[in-house]
Amino acid sequence: MTDAFKNAKARFNATQYTQVKVSVKPDVAAAFKAACKTSGISMASVLSDFMANYAQAAIEKKPHPDPYATRKQRRRLTKHVINQLEHLLAAEECYRDNIPENLQNSIRYENAEGCINTFEEAITLLEQAY
Repeated sequence: MTDAFKNAKARFNATQYTQVKVSVKPDVAAAFKAACKTSGISMASVLSDFMANYAQAAIEKKPHPDPYATRKQRRRLTKHVINQLEHLLAAEECYRDNIPENLQNSIRYENAEGCINTFEEAITLLEQAY
């Protein structure tokens, strides 16, 4: 190869490739170099293929974002929980209001009252938190 060709190839490689430096134990490097030589595959192509496959697998296994990551997301989810509790509160109030008058001293009525109080307290606490 002439010097002009080597220089042109070096300029091309500098624009098209990025060098990655890897530090490994000498016996690992020697074994890798021997395995590549035996199979007739360049070390760069093996490492390049490995990096591409690893990057693709990492993208596919990307964890779902944390729904509680930001204050705005936490506030939105808290509002949703409050809305659900308000629906349950309304249903429990409707249930309590439909208990006949002769059963208003019963355990059913007391349980309904207890549930209503618990829902109201939970809603108040959540509203205070956010």
